[in-house]
Amino acid sequence: MQVVSSLTELRPARLKLAGPVGLVPTMGYLHEGHLSLARAARSECAGVVASIFVNPTQFGPSEDLASYPRDLPRDLDLLAGEGVDLVWTPTPEEMYPPGYQTWVSVEELTQHLEGAMRPGHFRGVATIVTKLFNAVQPDRAYFGQKDAQQALVIRQMVRDLNFPVEVVICPIVREPDGLAMSSRNAYLNPAERQAATVLSRGLAAARETFATGERDAETLRQIVAQIVNAEPLARLQYVSCADVGTLQELQGTLSSRALLSMAVFVGKTRLIDNLILEL
Repeated sequence: MQVVSSLTELRPARLKLAGPVGLVPTMGYLHEGHLSLARAARSECAGVVASIFVNPTQFGPSEDLASYPRDLPRDLDLLAGEGVDLVWTPTPEEMYPPGYQTWVSVEELTQHLEGAMRPGHFRGVATIVTKLFNAVQPDRAYFGQKDAQQALVIRQMVRDLNFPVEVVICPIVREPDGLAMSSRNAYLNPAERQAATVLSRGLAAARETFATGERDAETLRQIVAQIVNAEPLARLQYVSCADVGTLQELQGTLSSRALLSMAVFVGKTRLIDNLILEL
């Protein structure tokens, strides 16, 4: 496995890879969810590139950029174990040199959910993914369903800007007790870690009620909210039952696929989770 940090190193290394080439963009501190993306890329592509970059432009002023967990040697060992061919580890100065002033914004899809809670977040995401696509020029790029809105935003961007990239969305990977894997889970103390299962428990309860025939969007939201609100260490920021294509909040009886999603603070740690309700 080759590891490079500069664009000048990346480009010739990328040209040596046989196609199709798959890209796995990450912010590091890898877990089984990231590794599942690398495995999917390895199974479908002749060449696999992973990037590790904690992107400062998708963090808000009061968010956890400085404390975001990092362990590059461990990450590289894990990626080598999955058969990744090339890892790009750019610096912030490489990605955003002095005088940088160009941004990519996806408009309507970013007005809801995470976009409403984290102003500017998706501008940073869209910009960095554009830069990764331009630098690596992958045939396929692999993202996780846990960041459901991000996946929709990137797919919209790819369509709108005519990127010749297939966006592949892979299922959420969960801990045995249901907690969605996330690098931010490392922030949780033991009591918070146990309390964090409230996210998946809320979703599971709504899914079970949906399976018995419940189709009212507000009822499904309330099922999730009641379970989360019953956990003393959890604070619900939002729960949403939205159209899976537009992310517009649904009212009344569901007539199409819906994204049931939430953001919850467990202690000081902000966690997200979701599932898709299929009619």
